[in-house]
Amino acid sequence: MKVRHPAYAGTFYEGSVQSLKAQIEACFTHSLGPKTLPKVLDDKLKRTVGLICPHAGYMFSGPVAAHGYYQLALDGKPDLIVVFGPNHTGSGSGLAIMREGAWRTPLGEVEIDTAIADRIMRESSLIDVDDVAHVREHSIEVQLPWLQYLYGSGFRFVPICFLMQDLQSSREVGMAVAKALRDKNALVIASTDLTHYEPQKAAERKDKAAIEAASKLDEKRLYSTVESLQVSMCGYGPAIAVITAAKELGAKNGSLLCYKTSGDIVGDYSAVVGYASMIFTK
Repeated sequence: MKVRHPAYAGTFYEGSVQSLKAQIEACFTHSLGPKTLPKVLDDKLKRTVGLICPHAGYMFSGPVAAHGYYQLALDGKPDLIVVFGPNHTGSGSGLAIMREGAWRTPLGEVEIDTAIADRIMRESSLIDVDDVAHVREHSIEVQLPWLQYLYGSGFRFVPICFLMQDLQSSREVGMAVAKALRDKNALVIASTDLTHYEPQKAAERKDKAAIEAASKLDEKRLYSTVESLQVSMCGYGPAIAVITAAKELGAKNGSLLCYKTSGDIVGDYSAVVGYASMIFTK
């Protein structure tokens, strides 16, 4: 079986099993995190259909990401997860999916759901099978240890990497994924950070507007906000796709779980990166 090996174990997150588990638990119990470890509901997902989670190094965005995964655990166990992430490397196709094999992290391997990947591609002519886009990309990889910490190897996933993030294309991917996941015990996750390297107050102003648009499940407003305010949100395409898919899968509510910046972590507010965890529920 084809295996995508971890590119960022030991940098963005700890590289051994025990140290990584300890790091994740420290994020859950952090003063900016949920402050307690999650308890996974041993049942199918009840209400959750989508998440937005940050993807910086765990030492920076981990406590914020922990809020999303904490709430997910309380809602149950998905069988299938589609993870959208932006393409930071510039390598590969504009919209790139991996359709077979597994992704490895220090916590084990997560198998790709080939049947669902193929269904997604049948619903969208824009998505290419392209492993190259995924080899050195961190945005999807860093979400997997969180999911493995909660669910072990009890789920499959499909990764889709966005170099192309225009409104129409992102909506089309979201619609295709929703059609493929209909009637499944499934979840969609958008991996994105918000404003990059601006003073705290400027970042908060811009990020608040983007978060408000996402909370209202208004992907068109989110796109126009990113454009008009020049929000340096790296994964706005994945966020648009998640909002689109979540609505098609029955989401009626979008909620902000936590917003912080790198300044809140390290104390330097001169040039921060914004992080948010959001949840979309039926």
